[in-house]
Amino acid sequence: MTGIDVTLDGIEGPAGRMVEPLSFAIAPAASLALIGESGSGKTLTAKSLVGLLPPGFRAAGTLRVDGREHRLEQTDASWRAVRGREVSLLLQDPFTSLSPVHRCGPQIAWTLEAKAGRRLPARELDAEVARRLAEVNLPARVARAHPHELSGGMRQRVAIAAALASDPRLLIADEPTTALDASNQAEILDLLRELQHERGMAMLLISHDLGLVRGRTDEVLVMRHGEVVERGATGRVLSAPEHQYTKALIAADPALALDAPVHAETSGHSEASGHSEASGHSEASEHAGASATDAAAAAPLVRATGVVKRFGERTVLGGVDLDVAAGEIVGIVGESGSGKSTLARCIAGLEREDGGTIAFDGAVLAPGRRSRTPGQMQIVFQDPYSSLNPMMTIGQILREALAVGGRPATEIAGLLETVGLPADAAAKRPAQLSGGQRQRVAIARALAPRPRLLICDESVSALDVQVQAQILELLGRLREELGVAILFISHDLAVVRRIADTVTVVWQGRVVEQGPCARVLDAPVEEYTKLLVAAAHRDRPPRHDHTHSHDHRTDGRTIPA
Repeated sequence: MTGIDVTLDGIEGPAGRMVEPLSFAIAPAASLALIGESGSGKTLTAKSLVGLLPPGFRAAGTLRVDGREHRLEQTDASWRAVRGREVSLLLQDPFTSLSPVHRCGPQIAWTLEAKAGRRLPARELDAEVARRLAEVNLPARVARAHPHELSGGMRQRVAIAAALASDPRLLIADEPTTALDASNQAEILDLLRELQHERGMAMLLISHDLGLVRGRTDEVLVMRHGEVVERGATGRVLSAPEHQYTKALIAADPALALDAPVHAETSGHSEASGHSEASGHSEASEHAGASATDAAAAAPLVRATGVVKRFGERTVLGGVDLDVAAGEIVGIVGESGSGKSTLARCIAGLEREDGGTIAFDGAVLAPGRRSRTPGQMQIVFQDPYSSLNPMMTIGQILREALAVGGRPATEIAGLLETVGLPADAAAKRPAQLSGGQRQRVAIARALAPRPRLLICDESVSALDVQVQAQILELLGRLREELGVAILFISHDLAVVRRIADTVTVVWQGRVVEQGPCARVLDAPVEEYTKLLVAAAHRDRPPRHDHTHSHDHRTDGRTIPA
């Protein structure tokens, strides 16, 4: 018998049964996707297959690899003979899965020598590392680079090379493209698909992105609350779902609704309130056109003129102009390394621009944070788990933010209500909340000083589609109720389409196109924008000329995102 066969009798945790019994098989060179919202049990299921469940969790069942049986409850010592050899795990963030203090070559070499069970001659090892890098379309010189010297797409390719260096029979890819732009997402998954067919390797893909799953996996299992609620051929499940939960997931996914009108309808399970909701168009959506028109007629709240930023010899921003009017939502899109986040950090004062000016409400601001006040602007980062202090309660976090803005602690309950969280959340710590709830707290903290501009830097990219929809609706509502302007940075055009009034496309540190969201995304003028829009239709990803891809332009120097 060849291929992968899994029989999971269940996963128990501190709070009881976390994943119900399930089973599946994956043929050689085939792919199976596990999809579902945060907390559905998909990552626990994947980790049980490599013996990496968190402390306090235990699994029971069997994993068969080409007929060889492994008990899921076996000891860690027994798992070491399987993990990284027969089964490899590719994680979401290569920045944390790769060692930052070692060059990329040795990190691939470690796996090669572990597989061989001996030290290999240096010349033989170097040649094999170069071959493995070529397999993932990277030049041999990448072996001499540190991870931080590479773009996000290149780092993930190195992680793939390291994961596949042991020639596993099963690759478990856990959200492998979440932090990448659309063109890189397509390229990474297409690369994995090619390697699968060349090697006859099975793949288990865990993802909350239904658009990426379509066309790249053979079968899909939909999980909710630790149970499989629907399964079948990927095309059938995503085009004609039977279970109501699957229908809600698809309705909430902006990628699958990319051709829908701007500010498309959102729906799904409310993480804040704990009940299902069909929200329809938000109030922000209904008034978006009027808001954009009013905003455009007024003097800009923020005006960036000719902004230049260099890191060493590399020019990351080459004279960027950007206006954000009061109450307007402006999207900034572009691939990794385009300079979009650097521009946002310059506006926020977290980076000091080397040229040009940034004005707020007509007054030019000096470079750096000291010229900004809490009431002018606040920023919401991508990962609330790392941006919130894990040792503080939510109440303490918000009390501190309110104090910075000169506001009383009595406003904590009101802040929580504003972002759709119950008052008793104040007594909890970040680890006790879900991903969507943590991001609501991060937004509440940013709102505490009552800023006129909210900068959201990839603030929904790590969230599942239903929670994404809820956070986007929340941001739209905050714009309407509080009049706050929002600068929304994202690599996901489908998400930007759902929330922004206008969009600015950045490539290689320059603005290549900007205008109303509908016009830019429906009828792009510039070739680069056309490539981004094509890549965002992820069920049929294009293969564009790699001269447009930062992955193939790097000269080994740092490429800030």
